Amino acid sequence: MITHAVRSKTPVLLAMCAGMFLVQLDVTVVNVALPTIGTELRAGLGAQQWVVDGYSVVLAALLLTGGTLGDVFGHRRIVHIGLTIFGAASALCALAGSVPWLVLARAGQGLGAALLLPGTLAVITGAYPERRERARALGAWAGISAVALAAGPLLGGFVVAAGGWRPVFWLNVPVVVLAILATQRFVPPHVPAARRRVDVAGALTAALALGSGVFAVIDANAMAAVLAVVAAVAFVVIEHRAADPMLPLNLLRSRATAGANLIAMAMNFVGLGSILVLTLYLQRVLGADSLVAALEVFPMFLPLSALGPLSGRLAARFGPRPLMLSGLALGALSLLNLLRIGPDSGYPALLPTMLGLGVGMGLLTPAVVTAAVAGIPAERAGIASGVNNTARQAAGALGVAVFGAVAGEPAHRDAFLAGLHTVGLAAAVLWVAAIAVTLVTIPVR
Repeated sequence: MITHAVRSKTPVLLAMCAGMFLVQLDVTVVNVALPTIGTELRAGLGAQQWVVDGYSVVLAALLLTGGTLGDVFGHRRIVHIGLTIFGAASALCALAGSVPWLVLARAGQGLGAALLLPGTLAVITGAYPERRERARALGAWAGISAVALAAGPLLGGFVVAAGGWRPVFWLNVPVVVLAILATQRFVPPHVPAARRRVDVAGALTAALALGSGVFAVIDANAMAAVLAVVAAVAFVVIEHRAADPMLPLNLLRSRATAGANLIAMAMNFVGLGSILVLTLYLQRVLGADSLVAALEVFPMFLPLSALGPLSGRLAARFGPRPLMLSGLALGALSLLNLLRIGPDSGYPALLPTMLGLGVGMGLLTPAVVTAAVAGIPAERAGIASGVNNTARQAAGALGVAVFGAVAGEPAHRDAFLAGLHTVGLAAAVLWVAAIAVTLVTIPVR
């Protein structure tokens, strides 16, 4: 609980939204900078994938642990620590002189984000106890999240064109400093209502499973694949036996919740993987510079941001199922458009894929979150939402690894285009399978 009344709620909301903005921004902002990073640091495609996934893997693996740490030690304290780590790691990214150091610093950003993200939601919930005010505040928080995802490539393109890739990371630092000061000044201390245990074994095995899996895909390493499977099995066993598990497995007994999480994973697997290969196609095959590529990829992100509030209202009125079916069907059709991309195809041929994916994910995102928590008791809605977010982040990291591995180096144009066709067909089939999962698991209302 909060120890005393919040004197001014607006600065609290702004500070927490700033933290959320940075977390979501760094999921996509680096994509348009990858070719520049690759040239300057002499990094191949595999290393560039790790620049993206170094952040995503750690964020996904430790997201639920970050929420537990907030419950145990107080959310304001953990948000403050998360902001500090994120800011310091952003500075290290900007100063990195080699790919290993950049990937390590990106992992540090992921650690800070994993501590920060659950705490921002908890602080806002505590600051707005009245139901209608809380709904508006959480709507603003979610809206900022969507705007950050959309702004990432565009902001990255402008910054890279103006000053190279390093200022992309320096921009985080002053925002972090302001957010830390606002958190210290306006957010009251949080006293945990009940003591929880930190599931250290669960966190370690989850990180090992996800990290090894991504490494196995990017580097085609059989030993890493075996390690990923062993760690995943160990994680399930640990979570089944733990008194206070990071991932309560009984949540997945709800057919709707399990189905929604599978669909959310398919959504992010395809969405984040597509961002990587489409950006590489625009810059390395069509020859667009970072700014032009950012403007060209913007039609994919604009619907995702603009449709969020409308989709949320429609899901509340009609249930999530119609939106999920519509979004998946539209996305699957747009992915099949990649089969017609050839060596002489220009940007207009790619535009239907980006628009279709953007609209499809704009319809899907609020709907899958709604479906994930719909059948869950109110007191467990927070952890159910956290599980859904973790599933999406983990699948997104794997999508970047798989799509990059299938497409290959853009320098080998014919092989890259063949890989792009394979990616489009496989992703469309995956989303058609997600339609079947929706029909079986998500109720009509």
